[in-house]
Amino acid sequence: MVDCAPVDPDAMEARGLIAELDAALAAICGDSGAQSFDANDVRGARSVFLLARDASGNALGCGALRPIDDDVAEVKRMYARPGSGAGVRLLGELERRALGFGYRAVWLETRKVNGRAVAFYERHGYRVIPNYGKYVGREDAVCLGKVL
Repeated sequence: MVDCAPVDPDAMEARGLIAELDAALAAICGDSGAQSFDANDVRGARSVFLLARDASGNALGCGALRPIDDDVAEVKRMYARPGSGAGVRLLGELERRALGFGYRAVWLETRKVNGRAVAFYERHGYRVIPNYGKYVGREDAVCLGKVL
């Protein structure tokens, strides 16, 4: 069983998972994506940083929501340790919380070269959308969205 609960993104376990994500993304994409995340963006209203844990309390993954506008939230720093099964649980909980916050859709960005992530999101109902915000004009980026 995987449980997801809010934590501060600067908590020790959260920082450890974010470091794992940074290393994995750097290996896949050549860039950790760390500059695209500001912890303060997920500390405010209608935002959250979640940590996934197994039944023994071991941290398995993390993910966050931040507002883009009144109707759309963005998924940030989504990561699950390989083989943990936490990714599905985290994504579902982020979507549930987004609905609770009053969002109508969830968007995210990943790199095209990160085929495993793109396939994961597509399996869970996300579809390619036009690149938004700072991703406009970035050929290496793919943006995905889901109407809740």
